[in-house]
Amino acid sequence: MLDEALYLLKSHKLKVTKQRKSLLEYLYTHCRHRYVEITAVDDWMRQKYPGLSHNTIYRNIKEFEEIGIVETQAQKNGQGVKYQCDFGNIHHHHFICQQCGQVQEIDFCPSKEFLEQLPGCEIQSHRFEMLGLCAQCAAQKRLMNS
Repeated sequence: MLDEALYLLKSHKLKVTKQRKSLLEYLYTHCRHRYVEITAVDDWMRQKYPGLSHNTIYRNIKEFEEIGIVETQAQKNGQGVKYQCDFGNIHHHHFICQQCGQVQEIDFCPSKEFLEQLPGCEIQSHRFEMLGLCAQCAAQKRLMNS
């Protein structure tokens, strides 16, 4: 999966610097199955590279998002970032557990269902996420309530 991200960087004519490579490794290790606050990523990168600016880190995350390496999401405490689930299927949706933060990919896209309700409109992009409790957290909740 890191090879695919490095390939995307090169194919979009972005240099593979040691900072970008470290950022990709962190995202791959910590952000594959859940969204992590960008501030946590920023803190980690600035500990590893003390001279690195906030703007550089945020700009790199934005560039990674534009070329499909990461996905971002507005969260209660700020912006979250997650490493791309499936480079072969950039257009996909998620179920996000509100207790443990685990993210599961959803294959179905509901946008076609809405098109007939929007005659003459041109959809340029959309996001679809389902929120709730994953199977493990739901089972744990049922145990606690019984």
